[in-house]
Amino acid sequence: MTGSSITRKEQSMRRHPAAWVPTLYFAEGLPFYAVNYMALFFYQDMGLKNAVTTLVISLLAWPWTLKPIWSPMLEMYKTKKFFVVLMELVGGLSLVLIALSLNMPGYFRYSVTIFVVLGFCSATHDIAADGIYIAALSSKEQAAYVGWQGGFYNLARIFSVGGLLWLVGVLGERFARAHASAPVVHAWMVVFGAVGLMLVALSLYHVRMLPTGGEERKSESVRQMAATFADVVVSFFKKPHIFLLLIFIFLYRAGEGQVIKVGPLFLRALRTNGGLGLSSKEVGAIYGVFGSGAFILGSILGGYFIAHLGLKRALPWLVLILNLPMIAYWYLSVALPTNPILVTTAMSAEMFGYGFGFVGVILLMMQEIAPGKYQTAHYAFANALMNIGVILPGAASGWIQTRLGYTHFFIWVIIAALPALVLSRFIPMRGGVQATPPRIAEAQG
Repeated sequence: MTGSSITRKEQSMRRHPAAWVPTLYFAEGLPFYAVNYMALFFYQDMGLKNAVTTLVISLLAWPWTLKPIWSPMLEMYKTKKFFVVLMELVGGLSLVLIALSLNMPGYFRYSVTIFVVLGFCSATHDIAADGIYIAALSSKEQAAYVGWQGGFYNLARIFSVGGLLWLVGVLGERFARAHASAPVVHAWMVVFGAVGLMLVALSLYHVRMLPTGGEERKSESVRQMAATFADVVVSFFKKPHIFLLLIFIFLYRAGEGQVIKVGPLFLRALRTNGGLGLSSKEVGAIYGVFGSGAFILGSILGGYFIAHLGLKRALPWLVLILNLPMIAYWYLSVALPTNPILVTTAMSAEMFGYGFGFVGVILLMMQEIAPGKYQTAHYAFANALMNIGVILPGAASGWIQTRLGYTHFFIWVIIAALPALVLSRFIPMRGGVQATPPRIAEAQG
């Protein structure tokens, strides 16, 4: 079943998207931010250097890039709901195991290994969750809820980088006052364990609330599996203008992919090293809460902006708004202000632009690349390439920052965004959102 072929009977039986879209994408965001942000701060607290930390975290992001290898398998077996629930359960248990491993002498190799497992669970969850979203919603509903999708995905960012990082700071101080050994480690144990239990609870909720995301499938033989896999790949590269679209998707986040790795480290780096010298609690409040709140607002408004203007006309503006506010990081690295209101305002402006522009590449992949017989797998292919466009610059970002310094590094990331801005003027559109205001779907029983 596709979003364009929903019958009235199916509409009357399905739950309102508001009952599952927010929780689905919040659950999708939790393990992603655990691997890509919470682990970043944790290893920084353990004393790893920037170049090592950014390299490790970028390598941990490879499961999201390798999704095309196993995404066709999700077209062959069970329902997408089955994989969503299973990955949430396994991912939650993995976070609990990470918490238990942190007090061991070999914590680094144990935690990295389990983070890899968590990454594969999260990447598989992404494939299935996006498949449910595409299959269960019409094109208009996809446009109307794309902002909410991105918003609640990044509500997990507020929760992780904001609330949980703040909690790490509070617990670390309390454990220190209680003269506990390794107070920061104990704080991280509590936080990782709590997130794991939350993800398990969400898996139980989704057993009841999620639509199936299509009919249950079961391949009959190895030959059939191979034929299906080959058909998935061949049909993907037969799509109109596919190579131009893939180049654009790869370049879309070239600048932002570097900032999301170095930016959080800059906020906590000592002022003598060119950073702002913020504590975990300050980063949690300024970067996590206010900045991520601005991201959610930008995501929602970006979705409505696309629906009003049309994706083709909106695309250059989205690329510009995504990257231009990164000047805020450059300003902070030059001025090194101590006024928390000024820092909060600058970070909020940057995060608003990030949220506003990010929805453009998501909708482009959904409506220009995904449509067809294998929409889940094809969306995963495009999403994986987008992740490569983040991982490769992100892996080198710590090395680049070490040699350029924070100030020149933030100038560099703005320059790195120019190719996508130029290319956005030439992207062909065969369908997608029309230039009409979105209408939020009415409740369906």
